[in-house]
Amino acid sequence: MQDNTTEVTAAGIARLAGVGRAAVSNWRRRHADFPKPVGGTETSPSFALTEVENWLRKQGKLAEVPLRERVWQQLAGHPEGPLTALVHTGCALLLIHERPTVWLDASAGSDARLAAMLPGALDEVLMPRLGGTTPGRAAPHGHRGRTHSGVNATTDAEAVNAPRTPLAVNSSPTAHAAQPGPLTPTRNTTPTPTPTPTSSPALSTPTGPQLLPSTPLLRGAAELAAEVGARQAFEFLLGRHLDANPRQYTLTPAELAGLMADLAGPARTVLDPACGTGALLRAVDPRPGQELCAQDSAPELAALTALRLALHSRAAVRAAAGDTLRADAHPGLRADAVLCHPPFNERNWGHDELAYDPRWEYGFPARTESELAWVQHALARLTDGGTAVLLMPPAAASRRSGRRIRADLLRRGALRAVIALPIGAAPPYNIPLHLWVLRRPDRAPVTPEVLLVDTGRFAGEGRGGPDWEAVREAVTDAWRAHARAGRLAERPGLARTVPVIELLDDDVDLAPARHLPPAAPADGAGQLAEMRERLGATLRLTADLTPPPADPAPPARWPLTTVGELARGGALVMRTGGNGGHARVPVLTDHDVLAGTAPSGSLPESEEEAVLTEPGDVVVPVLGGGSVARVIDEATGGAALGRNLALLRPDRTALDPWFLAGFLRGTANNRQASSYASTATRLDVRRLQLPRLPLEEQRRYGARFRALDEFERALRQASRLGEQLVRGMYDGLTDGTVAPE
Repeated sequence: MQDNTTEVTAAGIARLAGVGRAAVSNWRRRHADFPKPVGGTETSPSFALTEVENWLRKQGKLAEVPLRERVWQQLAGHPEGPLTALVHTGCALLLIHERPTVWLDASAGSDARLAAMLPGALDEVLMPRLGGTTPGRAAPHGHRGRTHSGVNATTDAEAVNAPRTPLAVNSSPTAHAAQPGPLTPTRNTTPTPTPTPTSSPALSTPTGPQLLPSTPLLRGAAELAAEVGARQAFEFLLGRHLDANPRQYTLTPAELAGLMADLAGPARTVLDPACGTGALLRAVDPRPGQELCAQDSAPELAALTALRLALHSRAAVRAAAGDTLRADAHPGLRADAVLCHPPFNERNWGHDELAYDPRWEYGFPARTESELAWVQHALARLTDGGTAVLLMPPAAASRRSGRRIRADLLRRGALRAVIALPIGAAPPYNIPLHLWVLRRPDRAPVTPEVLLVDTGRFAGEGRGGPDWEAVREAVTDAWRAHARAGRLAERPGLARTVPVIELLDDDVDLAPARHLPPAAPADGAGQLAEMRERLGATLRLTADLTPPPADPAPPARWPLTTVGELARGGALVMRTGGNGGHARVPVLTDHDVLAGTAPSGSLPESEEEAVLTEPGDVVVPVLGGGSVARVIDEATGGAALGRNLALLRPDRTALDPWFLAGFLRGTANNRQASSYASTATRLDVRRLQLPRLPLEEQRRYGARFRALDEFERALRQASRLGEQLVRGMYDGLTDGTVAPE
């Protein structure tokens, strides 16, 4: 059943029809019968999804809305907001995953009947999987009229007339006060101080009135689960929501989460005290009888984590909402492992209220040292010998205000390793974050040496992320060797173990780069000589490829056509990049096209179909105002097309790719096809022009354009080699491996 109240924006309409937003604006202007706005604002209106779908189908612009797109639009346009919609959907998908026959029974009737029967059915699933009680619903009401199948036999009228509460997420007033807004980062945020801070279970069973507006969405999600599975359906919707709001969440990349879980090792009980959307706990290797404990000050995120983990594994999930430092929901827990991506640089973390807290076993953190408060909280929740892995800002390793706590962590053997990650490993992407590996001291002898690792050499070029495979191999190999023997043979420029006594100076600076010897200079002179030879060969190639002088000629007066006309005539196919694809497929970004580099982007795990490039495609950036077009070669073919890129796939029997790409790069051509906003220039690819020429003449021009492309690539290579040679000479002269003569 379609939800008539579901609204969709112009961007959503464009996604439904597979066109750009400019096309939607044109439809609104040219067609008097285009659906009228039903919400939103004057500058960003929203439309009824059903009306839009009917209009698109009537115009022949839409055969059928893809199921996943329909469900996403229902979720995004939910009257209570997407977070509440995600929670309701997750509850229903968990019921479908655990007890599909109960869902089929409940969904067989009307929406009112479904909303009435779901709370009792959800009780039977949420309570055993997520633990505790359902404080959002009083026990007598929640268990009245329970049938043998576990479905609450409340009537339709009772469900509709029951008192309505604002959210399905159970949270105390304190937990709500902690939030600056409805969307919060995936880390604990600092609440306004209250006299009696408390925490609460992450999730309570939604009531019938709460679920009634969500029933069309839940039915759609059930259809999607039948196609791809309940777990994959929830991951798709959650990933789509996070990707649609990138500035409102601080995510932990899956590769980093996996590395942190590897360092922690196998564990039966795992805690994440700043869980966000549960990425760290989701990376933990499952074990029989495992228990996953989580807490976040954002009630919605704590609820999403609980549902995500319950769908992902059979582990017992214990999730809570509330500020961890002020109102710890797991005070008696002694976990085998703690994984944490805490908030950075928080001044109002509870310094004034928590001065005498027993967790400050290694010293009372300064107001500016919130990260050291999280470190000590993690140690306090570990069992003896347990391991904690925390993502830390690099400043925490060297700030003078934290040197006494760092010194005590070293003396007592709690801090075992500090690992510097490459730039771009996690947000904020412009600084090299650190991983701290800690162990709660037990009766074993204190380790006299600390492992320091610097993986900066594995940073990716441009906007691409680091070489995660190399990072993971280097870090885990060094950590396991250190854990076995208590020390590690020096690996210049990468890793070494440092005696604790060497670090206990006035600064107690733990930054790995300050204690690691430079990379081995062995054969450094030979490497410089080899680089010089490569540069010389590239410069000679560049000279050979330099275009000959052009003979002057009057401007040509060809008959012209446009990309739009060629697309309508079938001479080429035009596609635009998006957010969909598979996490393991490399993504060609606009930066890659502009810089002439290999695909460097990535996509979140998604069921959305990506646009994959093929050799001979022409890719054009649509933002920035530059005149660039790239012909896809065999090495780049198969990559997913990123955002802000247009792909043109010519019919080789009518159009030469190099001819097409060459004429698209003309400066005047780009100027006449560009439009200007207050802060950006956008290229309308359909308006780009090229001459109507026979195929043989196209190929003559295409060969010349291809030679220019080779010349341009050689210039880029010479520039990169020259920079590396200069940097190597500076390093060699300053470390003594190269003599001035």
